[in-house]
Amino acid sequence: MSMVNAFSREDFERLSEADRALIARREKVLGPAYRLFYEKPLHLVRGEGVFLYDAAGETYLDAYNNVASLGHCHPRVVEAINAQTAVLNTHTRYLHEGIVDYAEALTATFPETLSQAMFTCTGSEANDLAVRIARFVTGGTGIIATDLAYHGLTSAVAEFSPSLGEAVTLGPHVRTVPAPDSYRHAPDVMMEKFGRDVQAAIDDLKRHGIKPAILITDTIFSSDGIFAGPKGFLKPAVDAIHAAGGLFVADEVQPGFGRTGEAMWGFERHGVQPDMVTIGKPMGNGYPMAGIVLRPEVVAEFGPRARYFNTFGGNPVAAAAGKAVLDTIREEGLQENALEVGRYLREGLESLTDRYHAIGDVRGSGLFVGVEIVADPAAKSPDATLTTRIVNGLRERRILISASGPRANVLKIRPPLVFSRENADMLVDGLADVLKTL
Repeated sequence: MSMVNAFSREDFERLSEADRALIARREKVLGPAYRLFYEKPLHLVRGEGVFLYDAAGETYLDAYNNVASLGHCHPRVVEAINAQTAVLNTHTRYLHEGIVDYAEALTATFPETLSQAMFTCTGSEANDLAVRIARFVTGGTGIIATDLAYHGLTSAVAEFSPSLGEAVTLGPHVRTVPAPDSYRHAPDVMMEKFGRDVQAAIDDLKRHGIKPAILITDTIFSSDGIFAGPKGFLKPAVDAIHAAGGLFVADEVQPGFGRTGEAMWGFERHGVQPDMVTIGKPMGNGYPMAGIVLRPEVVAEFGPRARYFNTFGGNPVAAAAGKAVLDTIREEGLQENALEVGRYLREGLESLTDRYHAIGDVRGSGLFVGVEIVADPAAKSPDATLTTRIVNGLRERRILISASGPRANVLKIRPPLVFSRENADMLVDGLADVLKTL
């Protein structure tokens, strides 16, 4: 994205001497593949709730980080991790109540058909495992994903994660399709087009002698520009992959755990039945854990014939963190908060459209919101340059968001689930101030 590693020599010189030295040390020892956000990089030292604090003591409103979905350093999760660490942390080849308790609590949030779980450390590992299982079950190798999808970093998963950049080569068994676009297509057209594009990808795989194995989508199309609606538009595409003998994998790493407000899991908004659901990021509120929830039939033959083991996936500390997250979401009503505050936030953002014509579209569900920035509202022409200026302008006002989409012109707003109306007002007022200045 355009605001990543984009700081100029002038921006570099504006940093403190300590931060300049830290960047030099970082580049020397970590190499060129790592990136930093914003033209003026942030040196963060502490987090609490929806706020982050830098080395100079400045406070930043975090409207982007869904890893700490309950807010940074949530005391209930911190306590659960500390308590279990002090007692036992080992792997899943020993009996332990923690992983069973957590798996029961987790699968209870899914439809009855999705009743078994397998645990990993990262979403990348979860999607990698989903591919292994799908290939075993279907006998196929073909994978269909969207044009700017991000599903992970392992070699297998990077091959269908085009958002990783030009250095990533898509596999010959991979076909990409345009993401649905509710800004430029009517709902019925969008639904029909996405289904038709997936069917065309299936047909092309078959023409090349490749049997389809999976269609995988992030159910809110986070990297593709955030497209939440209309509800149900995924169904024709899912029907197509099932008819072809493949499986549908719902990647809920970003939209899951109540973020969309209307449902615990993004796929539920579309009335479709995934064969596997991959989860991660907010699962442990920052503790590294991820996994797959799947239909028992899918893994029935794979399990006995292909032993699965993960040293750290599902360990007792991870299970304690995950259980604390689930309990907190339920007991603090955070899914309901995402729905109510998300609606309030979108209304606030939509109120700016009459004054600032650069806002072409406001969309999303719950606390996952996209704001498309355009040069010409009539032509709906993307303006990536202005988007970068807005993101960095908000950073200067100590409000943190990012951007996404194939043209890097969609403001990506994805705050912790504890975001309040007051926090939403801060974000809307800050955006208005940036737009007024620009």
